[in-house]
Amino acid sequence: MNFFDLSLIEKGGPLMWPLLFLSFLGTVLFFERTLYLHKGQIRTGDFISGIKNLLSKRRLIEALTLCEETPGPVASVTKAALLEYDQDEWRMRSAIQAAALVQIPLLVQRIGSIAAIARISPLIGLLGTVIGLLEAFFKFEETGAYAHIGILAGGFGEALITTATGLAIAIIAYVGHHFLHGRVRALVHDMEWVGNDMMQFLLRELPDEDSDSSDSEQSDTNTKAAGIQL
Repeated sequence: MNFFDLSLIEKGGPLMWPLLFLSFLGTVLFFERTLYLHKGQIRTGDFISGIKNLLSKRRLIEALTLCEETPGPVASVTKAALLEYDQDEWRMRSAIQAAALVQIPLLVQRIGSIAAIARISPLIGLLGTVIGLLEAFFKFEETGAYAHIGILAGGFGEALITTATGLAIAIIAYVGHHFLHGRVRALVHDMEWVGNDMMQFLLRELPDEDSDSSDSEQSDTNTKAAGIQL
């Protein structure tokens, strides 16, 4: 039997059309979410290194511009931390958490619909199975004890086709949902890491402007002293 034969749609009965619609809808949602999450996936280490380099040079505006030009939730969380760079730890942490809470619903959007398709498809297939068996039973009842097997084959075929189609759609949808959920977890982990890392850098590792100016003055003094000795 060729499982890609279009005649199976007719043999599967009217419930094949809802199953095909769910299959098409799940495919569209999967590719849309995959492209969206791929766009938000960046090289986090290189991005944070570039931000820290700009901040060390006191180029905050350029760092903010880089965050705005970089897609994805990591850049949004980093921007939230930079906007509160001169505040205390509580204010900065609140800003980072608020930015993460805005980004997470955008990441998981429509992924739940794929899980719903995985749950609904077997039920529709089971309903098609019951309908096919009922049709076979009614035909058997009409023809009596001497019913030909060909008369009953249509009902049994419809029952098996809808069941197989519903299970196949559910398996593929479950795999797609698991894949997308893993991508979301990876992005959430990156956001958590970036938020903590930027807080540590801005609050404890970034040198103050006063210390930078004093280091510069000390360097000028040493240079002058060396010139006098010469």
